[in-house]
Amino acid sequence: MVRIKCILIIDDEADIREIATLSLQLTKQWDVLTASTGREGIDIASSQCPDAILLDLAMPDVDGLATLQRLRDNPATQSIPVLLLTATAKIAYQAEYGELGAQGLLLKPFDPGTLGDQVEAALEGIWQA
Repeated sequence: MVRIKCILIIDDEADIREIATLSLQLTKQWDVLTASTGREGIDIASSQCPDAILLDLAMPDVDGLATLQRLRDNPATQSIPVLLLTATAKIAYQAEYGELGAQGLLLKPFDPGTLGDQVEAALEGIWQA
């Protein structure tokens, strides 16, 4: 029996959270948690231990990279795979994001019909281990 995946989406844009949630629920039947700030996301990740996190890079207050660092520094969340969501990141920064602990980078706007497949592809080796 396949266990249903739980994904945490951390993004300050309500529309992005809603579209991504509906996409992952409808196309993959995954459970989805959401947070509108990095701080809220860290709290949810610590208490709920999702299978993966989709993390927006450009957020006010605590940005995505600072949130990623805090997730990696926290023993309760350091092993949760994180995929960065961004509309502005340059491909040249992908190696740097990997060094900071991100498992991949997904570009916005994303296609809601293929978002779940993109997440699975990015985390294939991790989820099968």
